Amino acid sequence: MKGRGSSQQPVNRFTNIELETDPEYLEHLHQTGEAGVPSTQILADSSRSVISRNRSPDIDFTYSLNPYRGCEHGCSYCYARPSHEFLGFSAGLDFETKIIAKPDAPQLLRDALSKKSWKGEHLVMSGVTDPYQPREKELQITRGCLSVAAEFRQPVEIITKNYGVTRDLDLLQRLASYNAASVRISITSLDPELSRRMEPRASAPERRLQAVARLSEAGVPVGVNVSPVIPGLNDHEVPAIISAAKEAGAQWVHYIPLRLPGAVAEVFLAWLDEFEPNRKDKVVRLVRELRGGRLNQSRFHTRFQGEGEVARRLQQFFDLARKKVGLPSTGPALTSEHFKVPGPEQLELF
Repeated sequence: MKGRGSSQQPVNRFTNIELETDPEYLEHLHQTGEAGVPSTQILADSSRSVISRNRSPDIDFTYSLNPYRGCEHGCSYCYARPSHEFLGFSAGLDFETKIIAKPDAPQLLRDALSKKSWKGEHLVMSGVTDPYQPREKELQITRGCLSVAAEFRQPVEIITKNYGVTRDLDLLQRLASYNAASVRISITSLDPELSRRMEPRASAPERRLQAVARLSEAGVPVGVNVSPVIPGLNDHEVPAIISAAKEAGAQWVHYIPLRLPGAVAEVFLAWLDEFEPNRKDKVVRLVRELRGGRLNQSRFHTRFQGEGEVARRLQQFFDLARKKVGLPSTGPALTSEHFKVPGPEQLELF
């Protein structure tokens, strides 16, 4: 399905109702040209709070903010796909075509930062889906949240694979002047064709490297996530991605091996069938070796690194490549020492 990472609609694990379309009807739609690519729907979220607290011991942040649920980038491997099942949708095509936007997020963030209990703790955007997916250009929810963060000098870390982050350089620079901003750009492959098939609506690899360069030149701390590393598919690219990241101005690099929780496995295996059938058996075999014989292993402290010989080789391969170009695996710590709830006079200036 052109422009989409999945044409599948895996059954929602929380329902016992499954809808199957008659194959003859589908064939009729294709023959008549009526089977078009589903358009993206933007649905409004009415949450009363916007900051999520993470309690996982193997994630390096406690608080996150997700301006959107679901992601139009449509990455076939996205670990966040099962989160859409909590909303009654499928982790497949629904995840990338039914986007839940949070228009009230900036005001909800202002309310949260104004509480006496909030001390300017490190905040990540986003912990789940990309804050700079395509519709951000028109909705500007992430920009609204960053604007609030800049008023409060609230430390914020951005994780994205979209060049659109450069639209907010002014706010990121303002925060960076207080050591309160950093950005991680995710780069999966330098091959534009592979990237286009695997991450159909994300920025091309070249544009992501350009984003790294612009952020670096603007004085905003920026690193690169080589993520996900898929053994048998893109793992050979790790040194080249790290080298390109260094050349573009990245200050650190990090990596995470492929994770296939829940329905993501079904979506990604279907993607392999369609786009990489000759590599599928090798990829699946190596993923199982990485995950203790399964397609996914969710134990704390191992889920982000994997286990066994494949995990050891990936770690060694990554470390050798980053040390060769002189990059650390972690970025600079942000500080909350400048965090301050603005007074009425200051708020009027904005």
